[in-house]
Amino acid sequence: MTGFFRASEENLRLVIEASPSGMIMIDREGRIVLVNSQIEKQFGYARSELLGQPIEILVPEGAKRVHQHDRNEYIKSPVTRSMGTGRELFGLRKDGSQVPVEIGLNPLESEGKVFVLASVIDISQRKETEELLKQKIIELQRSNEDLQQFAYVSSHDLQEPLRVISNFTQLLSKKYRNEIDERADQYIDFIVDATKRMQELINDLLAYSRVESKGHEFQKTDCNEALTNAISNLKLTIQETNASIHCEGLPELPADATQLIQLFQNLISNAIKFRSDSPPEINVWAEDRKSYWQFFVEDNGKGFDMKYAERIFIIFQRLHARDAYPGSGIGLAICKRIVERHGGSISVQSEEGKGTTFSFTLPKR
Repeated sequence: MTGFFRASEENLRLVIEASPSGMIMIDREGRIVLVNSQIEKQFGYARSELLGQPIEILVPEGAKRVHQHDRNEYIKSPVTRSMGTGRELFGLRKDGSQVPVEIGLNPLESEGKVFVLASVIDISQRKETEELLKQKIIELQRSNEDLQQFAYVSSHDLQEPLRVISNFTQLLSKKYRNEIDERADQYIDFIVDATKRMQELINDLLAYSRVESKGHEFQKTDCNEALTNAISNLKLTIQETNASIHCEGLPELPADATQLIQLFQNLISNAIKFRSDSPPEINVWAEDRKSYWQFFVEDNGKGFDMKYAERIFIIFQRLHARDAYPGSGIGLAICKRIVERHGGSISVQSEEGKGTTFSFTLPKR
């Protein structure tokens, strides 16, 4: 290998200088022999100020001794690897400030001498992004806690006064109907109807929040059985509308069985609610996609314009007036929340007058 380093020195300098990462090379004694312009930018030193200096000039004071020991150990059997795996590393700038870095070590040999070429990446921006992400996660957790607290208040403190209002308004209706005047009867009806709708909204919001807070552990679940239970829960509605439901064999997979029943029940109920003039025909099947199953719930109902495809999964969003179709507009939002809790996604394809197909995925593991 005699003369190898000198012969390739110029090429090596060109490669190092062209690197988008900071590159610094030291000899066996830990003295800096080569740096690129990125190192100058990262640490605020001119190249001439670093060459010949011990590498510890770029190491924070509290880590110098450990770094020197680790460097001596590394030089005994140098291999290509990252430095400081499992712990945070910081470099020391000329102005005394510290910069978080990632370092990769690569040994070189020339004329019987060992050198170490280190790539240095400033990860300050990544750290800022990670910190921002942590803060967003904390805010999201706090938001979820607030939602659960609101659900608790809804189920107790808000429900009771609503029941009182509803009960006494109904008593007024029974006792004084036709005794005051027609307008008074109308006002009473408005109050009763508004109270019922408020109770419905609170109950639906409570159901939405409980997808996360009251969910059960995932266990091996027979989707055929979950669908059968969902159909049983809708037995009266199915009979009244003369609906027919066809199902091909569904798989077994890890899931919250109760929520899976609710998922099928909401999708089938939605298909029946938005039926066309013909009796509802609903087909349910699943297809194997290697790491997950993709389920389909297809109907022959009214369908809708696909420009509303994203809107239908948003809580309390409705495509029709309340007097046309009852409900609070939360059923599909609950479906989306259930699917996402299971690690899947849900989507829809529809065309006005030609029915709708909901599709959702559930992981096999």
